[in-house]
Amino acid sequence: MDIELIKTFIEVKDCRHFGKAAENLYLTQAAVSSRIRQLEQYFGVQLFVRNRNNIQLTPAGERLVSHAESMLQTLRMAKQDVALTGEQLTQISIAGTPNTWDTYIHDAISKIYARQPNLSLVAEIQSREQISRQLIERALDVAILFDPPKVDELKIERLHTFELIPVSTFANEVEKPQEVKRYIMVDWGTSFNAWHAKELKEIATPSVRTSTARIALDLILQCGGSAYLPDVLVRPFIEQNLLYCLDDLPTFSREVYVAFHKDNEHADKLHEIRRMLRQEEPEAPSILAP
Repeated sequence: MDIELIKTFIEVKDCRHFGKAAENLYLTQAAVSSRIRQLEQYFGVQLFVRNRNNIQLTPAGERLVSHAESMLQTLRMAKQDVALTGEQLTQISIAGTPNTWDTYIHDAISKIYARQPNLSLVAEIQSREQISRQLIERALDVAILFDPPKVDELKIERLHTFELIPVSTFANEVEKPQEVKRYIMVDWGTSFNAWHAKELKEIATPSVRTSTARIALDLILQCGGSAYLPDVLVRPFIEQNLLYCLDDLPTFSREVYVAFHKDNEHADKLHEIRRMLRQEEPEAPSILAP
């Protein structure tokens, strides 16, 4: 099968529009339609419901998505592995969810990169579902995430505990959740969401929802607002009076875990990486002008 057919399927799935997919792939719309028809003929099923300006996956198309993403990921890893130089003896793939990258991985990766020059790293941000699937399929070596999958094939280790604290650009004291101004809801995972619904049910309806702490931080620094953010991320801004801690609201402790397959072929390299990850404390970011 031509891998370009799979790439086209993923692009149409993401865009939900043949014309936009064609623009992104530098193809004509007719070429995109032709590739999708070839793929449908190969599998003997319809993959998309083609309504005007409303392209939707069929149930068969939904089932193909995970296989298509896995095929592309495997191909990328194979290409990178074959291209390794003589000095780069091992390639290690590391992935994390958006918020683990913001609060932990970006700093850890830089230190691993500096201290392991002969190691070839592949670092990506993915959804928890993608990470779990690739770990089980051994298409991913190391994952750093808040809610690790509980699967027998995987080994889970705690790396670090963050304190999520309520901060705001408004200096006035906030004594009750309903007094929080311009609240941004950051998705810190299942346990945080459950706690938030129970302990902060009176908080104002969020003006923005995001899965990325950096987006929330940038928004409140530029436009004003409030959010639950990691202490390590907001500490320098609090020290400069750019942000204020809402001391009357509760805080939440969030643990970060490393996950890997028990039968990973790079066990020796993973042991060294895990040791470095456990020893390293994330550093506070440098302050940028809001």
